[in-house]
Formats: sequence, structure tokens, C-alpha cells
Amino acid sequence: MMFSNTLTLWTGALLILSVSLWSCTTAHNDGAADCCLTTSNRRIPKKVVTSFTIQTGDGACSIPATIFITKKNLKLCAPFPSENNWVSKLIDHILAGTLKNPPQKPRGKKQRQQ
Repeated sequence: MMFSNTLTLWTGALLILSVSLWSCTTAHNDGAADCCLTTSNRRIPKKVVTSFTIQTGDGACSIPATIFITKKNLKLCAPFPSENNWVSKLIDHILAGTLKNPPQKPRGKKQRQQ
């Protein structure tokens, strides 16, 4: 009888530990790691930025922000475009660059049409 009580106690403790560890790992995989928690008003040079995304502040990400991606694949958090004029100008610069340089078709030998 003493053995079954000890076994039940250990089983219950193991179950609680397993559930606790599982809930911690799922909480860390909710995508919040890619959110900007703060923004910086420091201007970002045009030549280092390749793209951007907008963080609206809904859901897991609590503040609106602009996330600029650099050539070295760093993510820099800037204010929302409506809050800062230089952010809007940098976005316009990126969009203008993508419109000027559309993806090129693969070059190769042209095939004759018969």
C-alpha cells in the first residue's frame, strides 16, 4: 500500500513537470521574438537597407513599427511611417528601387520558333 502511494505521488509530480515544460516551450514559439519592442528615431542610411515590413501593433506585437532589413540581414526597428517623415522617405526609396529593377528573365540561348 505504501508503494502505490509513493508511485502515485511520483507519477503526479512527473505529469505536472511535463505539462509545465510543454507549456513553456509552446509559449516561446508564438512568434513574439520577431516583434519590435521599442523603436529608434535614429536615421538609417539608404545604402544599407534592402527591404522592410510593417508591424501594426495588433496581436502578439504590441507597438506599431517599421522593421527595416539590412544587407547583413539585421532587423532595425523604426517608428511607424505616419509618425516620422524620414521613415516614409526611406520606404519610398526602397519601393522605387524595386520598381526600377524588376526581376530579370533567365538569359540563355534563344530558341527559334517554327
